[in-house]
Amino acid sequence: MRFEGTDSYVATEDLAVAVNAAVVLERPLLVKGEPGTGKTVLAEEIARALGAPLITWHIKSTTKASQGLYEYDAVSRLRDGQLGDPRVSDIANYIRKGKLWEAFEGATRPVLLIDEIDKADIEFPNDLLLELDRMEFHVYETGETVRAAKRPVVIITSNNEKELPDAFLRRCFFHYIRFPEPETMRKIVEVHFPDIKKRLVAEALNLFFELREIPGLKKKPSTSELLDWLKLLMAEDVPPELLGERDPKKLVPPLHGALLKNEQDVHLLERVAFLNRRGQ
Repeated sequence: MRFEGTDSYVATEDLAVAVNAAVVLERPLLVKGEPGTGKTVLAEEIARALGAPLITWHIKSTTKASQGLYEYDAVSRLRDGQLGDPRVSDIANYIRKGKLWEAFEGATRPVLLIDEIDKADIEFPNDLLLELDRMEFHVYETGETVRAAKRPVVIITSNNEKELPDAFLRRCFFHYIRFPEPETMRKIVEVHFPDIKKRLVAEALNLFFELREIPGLKKKPSTSELLDWLKLLMAEDVPPELLGERDPKKLVPPLHGALLKNEQDVHLLERVAFLNRRGQ
């Protein structure tokens, strides 16, 4: 089955090609792009389109690669031994399966999402090279080898917070999700809000893309923030005419808290509005 997007996810042609290529090659798909461009949601929609279970491993700065395989709880075993618990005779009782183990032993081919891999230590990707390449790993405490019954579809996301090792990159199929063009963005909006007024969408998109082009913005508003903003505009019944105004005194858009996420950007728009007023 080929991935072409879903009824709730608009996939561009190049993104669909990348997903299907990674599936055919049985390589992890490394997805980069601005925050809010749908990298994490992509894995969810791939799983839905393929009818496959989704296993998600959210990476933090403290996450170790070994935690994705398994963890041996030696402290609990020691405590149980002191209490005379008969379970201590079987060390397997103290092995906690990680997300990769869960994906490897699935009866059906799962989709495994390794989310925001660049948050972890620089050695994290290298520590997973063998396991992702061979789709197996060894459990030293029990002496068993865990092999993937069915090779999972692996989706790895990165926000480019740090460079990934070359050896890791060689094993991945790479795709960068470009920020949607206005026409693609319009389709995304229609998927989420099928009954929204067309004029409201047109005016909101014009203002949204103008906002993204303002030099000096610390954080440009993303797709997810646009959708939140539109939801608020509909809830508050903001007229399209208000968005269509180009009065320099009203440069900061209504309900801007959904779009602008720090005080520096709000102050920037206020300064630009002030300079525009002085220039009149």
